[in-house]
Amino acid sequence: MIEYQLENNLAKYRRKRDLSQQDLADAIGVSRKTISTVETGRFTPSVVIALKLAVYFDVNVEQLFELESTA
Repeated sequence: MIEYQLENNLAKYRRKRDLSQQDLADAIGVSRKTISTVETGRFTPSVVIALKLAVYFDVNVEQLFELESTA
């Protein structure tokens, strides 16, 4: 069985816009801790959060998040 790990580019997109984690959290209606834990991979965002982030950055969800094979 192939196992996957979720990788993300959220911090890269956030830094490009010179946003703090709090700025981004306020913009999409979540806590700063949520942004932090998504960026570090400790939390997998819900579909709603992933879509809000994609809309905010005007990118496809796949540009923010991707599955990497661990095998």
